Amino acid sequence: MVAKVDPDPEQPDPVVGTSKPRLLKVLGPGLITGAADDDPSGIATYSQAGAQLGFSITWTMLFSYPLMAAVQEISARIGRTTGHGIAGNLSRYYPKWISYALVTLLLIANVINIGADLGAMGDALGLLIGGKTAVYVVMFAIVSAFLQIFLKYTRYVSVLKWMTLSLFAYFGTVMTVHIPWGEFARGFFLPSFSWDASFWTTVVAILGTTISPYLFFWQASQEVEDEETRPTRSPLKTNPEQAKRAIHRIKEDTYVGMGFSSLVALAIMVTSAATLHVAGATDIQSSAQAAKALEPIAGRFAFIIFSLGIIGTGLLAIPVLAGSIAYALGETLSWPVGLARKPLEAKAFYATIAVATLLGTAVDFSPVNPIKALYWSAVINGVVSVPIMIMMLLMTTRSDIMGKSKVIGPLRWIGWLSTITMAVAAAGMFWAMFN
Repeated sequence: MVAKVDPDPEQPDPVVGTSKPRLLKVLGPGLITGAADDDPSGIATYSQAGAQLGFSITWTMLFSYPLMAAVQEISARIGRTTGHGIAGNLSRYYPKWISYALVTLLLIANVINIGADLGAMGDALGLLIGGKTAVYVVMFAIVSAFLQIFLKYTRYVSVLKWMTLSLFAYFGTVMTVHIPWGEFARGFFLPSFSWDASFWTTVVAILGTTISPYLFFWQASQEVEDEETRPTRSPLKTNPEQAKRAIHRIKEDTYVGMGFSSLVALAIMVTSAATLHVAGATDIQSSAQAAKALEPIAGRFAFIIFSLGIIGTGLLAIPVLAGSIAYALGETLSWPVGLARKPLEAKAFYATIAVATLLGTAVDFSPVNPIKALYWSAVINGVVSVPIMIMMLLMTTRSDIMGKSKVIGPLRWIGWLSTITMAVAAAGMFWAMFN
């Protein structure tokens, strides 16, 4: 029996009307990346933002969507064009110290993020069924590492796609609370600012959650994986005739994925603003704490949905966090990398996934406060993103790297606007802290 192979969305359908809708075929790396963006760390950030600042901070989601979509499209195009991930291109075309420095920053941010996410998932399950959080943390870590290491790549990608459905929980939560739509519209469409340090820290955390380094590395590397597992594809640098369909597919996948991510983030923020902020419950420091605070205000049903969402998004995000470390480190050190490889074919790559997950688990058993780590991991991501984005944008203008598929025009300028925005927000945070 011949194994069934999904049709390549970059190729025309052989028979009209015999395949599933094009949109469902193109959704892949962009959708998974966007969904992984709403991890428990992100949920904590959005919950805290809504609880502290109410609807007045929701404008950040409208502002950040085109920025995050542009940066992720650029990431995807680097992978699809060159046949290498971001770290792979850095190590090939720039001094090694740049690769080592950026990958080290990514490693630190991701390990903290993994620990924070595992802690939030353990807390959420503990709130739902009782029991010891520490046991759940270890259980989730083992499950996440096992799926990445031992599940076949095509099946694993399918699992990740199905896990994105867990994010619909937050749309359900919005439906259970009363939303003052006039107040929401003012906050969403009319930006407001403050020179208070907590405001700028929140803005950096929001941007650091929506525009995170691990998402850049992951989506670029997934484009490479898809390219290598589909015989009809090859790097655009050597086969520019494939560029038109490939870039169109990347745009559809990325903008839908990032749009879905932004809507989920907005739903979390609105829920917190309409319930926790109104009730004066502004000291929310974790996603699990947000879920617990919701129960007496919005009811048991809202609490259950919110908690299940934390677990589902964590199971999606942790493999992405650990996987992006493995891709970045492996490409920098010239290891065989890729989830499509069998464990014995890429021992160091899979060992990195296991070690990264283990280190993240250790964070929850260390003196580091996992609740504070949850929020500050987003802040760290916001600061770390800036140098990585600068290097990505420099890469995309080089013919020796991108061939005829250089990033030019509006996409390039939006990419630089994203970088400048992240830098200004980080500078504003540090200025407010020390003045």
